[in-house]
Amino acid sequence: MQTVSAQSSSTAHSFGIQADGWWPWIIVALGASVMYLPSFYDLFAGIWSTDQQGHGPIVLAISIWLLYRKWPQMMAASEGGAPSRAGWPVLVFGLLLFVVGRSQDILLFEIGSVIWVLVAVLLLMCGGRAVKAVWFPLFFMLFMIPLPGAFVDAMTMPMKMAVSYVAEHVLYAAGYPIARTGVVLQIGPYQLLVADACAGLHTLFTLEALGLLYLNLVRHESVARNLTLALLIVPISFTANVIRVMALTLITYHLGDEAGQGFLHGFAGMVLFLTALLLIIGVDSLIRLVVARSRNTAD
Repeated sequence: MQTVSAQSSSTAHSFGIQADGWWPWIIVALGASVMYLPSFYDLFAGIWSTDQQGHGPIVLAISIWLLYRKWPQMMAASEGGAPSRAGWPVLVFGLLLFVVGRSQDILLFEIGSVIWVLVAVLLLMCGGRAVKAVWFPLFFMLFMIPLPGAFVDAMTMPMKMAVSYVAEHVLYAAGYPIARTGVVLQIGPYQLLVADACAGLHTLFTLEALGLLYLNLVRHESVARNLTLALLIVPISFTANVIRVMALTLITYHLGDEAGQGFLHGFAGMVLFLTALLLIIGVDSLIRLVVARSRNTAD
C-alpha cells in the first residue's frame, strides 16, 4: 500500500509540473515581447523593407520555425539536467547589449542581443543541454542581424567589381557588345549600374544562410562532405550573383530598360535564389558521386 501511494504521489507531482510547465515560458515570452517588439517594429518599418535587408524577415521566420521544430528534442535533452548559473552573466551581457544598442541606435548590438538573451533563458530554465540541442536555430539568427554600414560598404564594392568583371567577360565572349567602367555595364545603348542589392554583401549573406539551411535539413553523416559543401557555398553564391547580373543585362538589352527595371527585375531576384539552390543541390550530388566512387574504388 505504501508503494502504491508513493507512486501515485509521484505521478500527481509529475502531472502538476506538466500542467504548470508552460507558465514560465509564457512569462518569458511576454517579457521578451515588451522588450523586443518595438525593435522589430522599427526593423520591419525601416531597414527590413529595403532590397538590401529584405532577407531579415525571412531569416527570422525560418529561425522561429527551426526552434519550434527542435522544441521537443530540446525538452527531451534537458530532462534530468539542471539549470545552469552561467545563464546569469550571459543574461546581464545580453541586456547590456540591448540597452546600449537601443539607446545609441546600434542595430548590431540591439538585435544581436536577442541571441544572447535566448541563450541565457535556456541556460537558466533548462540547462546547457537545451542550448546544445537548438544551437543551429540560434546560430541561424546571426543572418538577420543588420551589419554596420561602413563594413558593408567596404566589403560590397570589391564584390560588385568582381561580379561586374565576370559578367562583362562572359557576355563579351558570347558575342554581346558590352563594356564596363567600374561597376557600370554598357551594353548596346543601355547603361546598367550593378547595385548593392544585386551583388552586395547582404546578398552573399542571404545565400550563405540558404546553403547552411540546406545542410541542416539534409544532415549528411559525412563530416568531410558537410565541410566541403559549406566551403563551396561562397563560390556558389558568387556564381549565382553573376548569373543574376547577366540575366538583368540580357533582359535590358533584348526587351528594353522598362523590362529590366520592372517586374522582371524582381523576378531576377527569385531566379538568383533558385539558381543558388540548384547549384547547391548539384554540387552536393556531385560530391556524393565522388565519395561513392572513392568508396567503390577502395573496396
